[in-house]
Amino acid sequence: MENLKEFTVDELKKYNGKDNSKIYFAYKGLVYDATNSFLWKGGRHQVLHEAGQDLTDQLKDAPHGESLLKRLPVVGKLKR
Repeated sequence: MENLKEFTVDELKKYNGKDNSKIYFAYKGLVYDATNSFLWKGGRHQVLHEAGQDLTDQLKDAPHGESLLKRLPVVGKLKR
């Protein structure tokens, strides 16, 4: 996973699924693209999670494991 684009927190916020933007979120330092996932509509997932954010802390309480993230393309790294 070398040569991945680095996203700042402010850049990531632009990918919130609103106004036809892509749907990205970060988890454990990686940025995932959920744009084509039917589970993410309008930048929201199950009315619990908003795109354009680091969801690391929120997803630890999710009813599914992080293995589901393997279905989504990794498009970058979150720069701290």
